[in-house]
Amino acid sequence: MVPALLGAVLGPALQLQQAALWPWPAYAALAVLALAAAGCRAVSKASFGRGMRAASALLAAGILAFAATGLRAAHFAAQGLDAALEGRDIAVTGVIAAMPQPTELGQRLRFQVESAHLDGQPVRLPPRLLLGWYGGPWPVAEDRMELQRPAGAGLRAGDRWRFNVRLKAPHGNQNPHGFDYELWLWEQGLQATGYVRAGPRDPAPRHLGATWRHPVELARQRVREAIFERVPSSGVAGILAALVVGDQQAIERADWDVFRATGVAHLMSISGLHVTMFAWAAAWAVGALWRRSARLCLALPAQHAALAGGVLLAAAYAVFSGWGVPAQRTVWMLAAVAVLRLAGARWPWPALWLLAAAVVVAVDPWALLQAGFWLSFVAVGVLFATDRGLPAQGWRPGAWLSSVAREQAVVTLALAPLSLLLFGQVSLVGLAANVVAIPWVTLVVTPLALAGVLLPPLWDAAAWAVQGLAAGLQALAALPGAVLSTAAPPPWAGAAGVAGGLLLAMRLPPALRALGLPLLLPALLWQPPRPAHGQFELLAADVGQGNAVIVRTARHTLVYDAGPRYSAEADAGHRVLVPLLRAWDERVHTLVVSHRDSDHSGGAAAVLAMQPQAALLTSIAADHALAALRRPEPCTAGQRWSWDGVAFEVLHPRPDDFAAARRPNAVSCVLRIANGTATALLAGDIELPQEAALLRRGAPLRADLLLVPHHGSKTSSGEAFLQAVQPRIALVQAGYRNRFGHPAAAVAERYRRRGVRLVESAACGAAAWASARPAEVACRRQQTPRYWRHQPS
Repeated sequence: MVPALLGAVLGPALQLQQAALWPWPAYAALAVLALAAAGCRAVSKASFGRGMRAASALLAAGILAFAATGLRAAHFAAQGLDAALEGRDIAVTGVIAAMPQPTELGQRLRFQVESAHLDGQPVRLPPRLLLGWYGGPWPVAEDRMELQRPAGAGLRAGDRWRFNVRLKAPHGNQNPHGFDYELWLWEQGLQATGYVRAGPRDPAPRHLGATWRHPVELARQRVREAIFERVPSSGVAGILAALVVGDQQAIERADWDVFRATGVAHLMSISGLHVTMFAWAAAWAVGALWRRSARLCLALPAQHAALAGGVLLAAAYAVFSGWGVPAQRTVWMLAAVAVLRLAGARWPWPALWLLAAAVVVAVDPWALLQAGFWLSFVAVGVLFATDRGLPAQGWRPGAWLSSVAREQAVVTLALAPLSLLLFGQVSLVGLAANVVAIPWVTLVVTPLALAGVLLPPLWDAAAWAVQGLAAGLQALAALPGAVLSTAAPPPWAGAAGVAGGLLLAMRLPPALRALGLPLLLPALLWQPPRPAHGQFELLAADVGQGNAVIVRTARHTLVYDAGPRYSAEADAGHRVLVPLLRAWDERVHTLVVSHRDSDHSGGAAAVLAMQPQAALLTSIAADHALAALRRPEPCTAGQRWSWDGVAFEVLHPRPDDFAAARRPNAVSCVLRIANGTATALLAGDIELPQEAALLRRGAPLRADLLLVPHHGSKTSSGEAFLQAVQPRIALVQAGYRNRFGHPAAAVAERYRRRGVRLVESAACGAAAWASARPAEVACRRQQTPRYWRHQPS
């Protein structure tokens, strides 16, 4: 069985590396071949040696699992959005399939499509959509706002609606060490995103009534609303909503930062620990009640009833909490173990561990690409390998607390290298925080929060418990050195580090345990390679509609613009730049914010908070909010400095440009970077008048790489300016299907006529360029293609 289980995990892992899907008959043929091979092996197994039987089982199971995953993926991909329907107004009728999520501008909802029409003709859409329903002023063109109808205050899960939507294919940002939004959408079964057209010139959305569908989601929504009505603090209410109904988005970003810094983020959502603890408590309760009936005990032993009841009730809790991926993994793991125990099987722990992994991968192969999968399964494997195991049967809080403390110490030590690999940081106060937080959250906060569903006043007690814990966690997070951040190691170094942590945690002689220390060193000391002296590298991050460029020399780092602000809780600095800089272990020396527009300055606060030593060079006024975080130095033409043999020069604006500027674009900081053999020109949002001014002044504009002015707007990139720059490569940082139409078709044609390679971030992802190879640019989407990733035409 062990080789077959290993094949069941390795087969999907190999299929997930495919850049493009094969036609479904190819996967079907592979599946038939694997089944035929397994049948031949079963008929003639006596003629094979033990090693050959194991190899054939691994190969047959691996091929079958590979083919099954491919068939599922091919079927799902065939339901995707037709590119011809993108950006069209489509009338859809369907049902809200999950509780709507409040956002800064309105609500976000998952919509199950029943019918769709374009210009009166039926069209096929993906079965499930992710839609935004916005309220208030909403930009519909570069300089025009449109008043939207209110974002449906009465939206309810299970309600049927008819409205017009405008859709696009699932598209997310692609950056090194970044979140794969397209994979998340794929795993969630969402094949198109868009928004409800609710402007004054659109047909009014029609509520067609409630349905019996999705009753669990409706109950979750009502419980969440009741929590927010009862608990006055939105932050505390968000934590309780996350623990009761699994609404992690209700937790505020500042609270998430504290939880991550103290290593307790896994407790603030419906994690495997919560589901497992619920299963233990449910099993104890079912067993205690079952033993009260002699008839029931004669029909089924109490321990068997307790085991089955615990798993079933834990599954019900996981469903009510949103059936999130961590909860699903835990339920399937508990179910696999329960089936073995009910069958009387006693497998060794490696086989049991592998069985749980194979079951989870069979249900959700794409979980293999989620950090949570590896954290949870490596943690369980570490506990098995160190012979700590799970608490003994029975409900004894004292023994459980002692066991949790021991397990947490082991897991913290063993998973630190994996955390560095996945997140680029590890909490040094996590052990102390978890020793208190685990029993407090699992034995006090979560039971009170769940009991509040039946007796709402208990939510007040749960809120007090959360506030007390939060105060302690904030104090720990504020300690100097609370978090260790290092460069994200390569996979081999991370694997060596996990093995080292496991050796240190196991019950072995001290001499053998000490062998784990050198295995930790590659993960702890890894540093990404930097440019040689006199060279520089540039990464144009994929931030959607906005500019964000990281420039690195041999010993210095500059960030030019920090991308857009997405919402009150999210911006490009927090989502893209901070994780990237942390993974590279970068120390930013200067942050240049070209001008005040939010698509350039939106993420600057997050970068400055992470990089307290960074200087701020900008054209923003002294009364801007960023000035309260760092004293700004005005960028003015003529400023020059040199780092590691690389020259930096500000070409625009001049001091007198500030008084004459009518728009922020007119005073965008233009930065030239050169080393004598290659040059990059970062032009911000300058427009035709500023381009003409640079030409009149005789500014040194010739460059190998040009960050296209104003994202390719028709108001920039004039013929005379391009003649002066003569770039080989032009980078356009603009969002996929952005409302401004950037880059404008006429501008793109202007570049192509001159033989310039136009690289658009929507199709490229993060773009990497190096002065040592000025004619080349590496696109993230082309470097790591996967079949679930969108490839714009």
